Amino acid sequence: MQKMRVLMVCMGNICRSPMAHGVFAARLRDAGLEHVIQVDSAGTHSYHVGEPPDRRAQLTSRSRGYELGDLRARRLEEQDFREFDYILVMDEDNLSHARALEPEDGRARVHRFLEFAGARREREGPDPYYGGAQGFEKVLDLIEDAADGFLSHLRERHHF
Repeated sequence: MQKMRVLMVCMGNICRSPMAHGVFAARLRDAGLEHVIQVDSAGTHSYHVGEPPDRRAQLTSRSRGYELGDLRARRLEEQDFREFDYILVMDEDNLSHARALEPEDGRARVHRFLEFAGARREREGPDPYYGGAQGFEKVLDLIEDAADGFLSHLRERHHF
């Protein structure tokens, strides 16, 4: 059986998308689904390619049990649309950049990640890069809710 592949996307791939990557990977491990669903992350811009996640993203994530230290930033590529089943972006700007890169033969379903955040009204994950620790805490709250909702979506739609 081929693994389902999920790609988390933000602008630089050092804050929101690696946090989403780490949270969703943990949810998959907890559910015993890491052998059937693979998660990765990327950015729409190449500002930080090869760098680890932002120190604040790592500290905030680690405080809740998510380890991001092994992740390295990479840029979203056209081929990702052919290789992934879902591409989940953090905000409208990321969505626009992703759509501009999407090839005609792409198969990935592209969504804003926070569409899966259930009762929350927010549909965009604010970029915490230029703010303080509270911004990272807020984004992580949103990401955790969206990760739970997305896992429920996959279970319903794909019978995991």
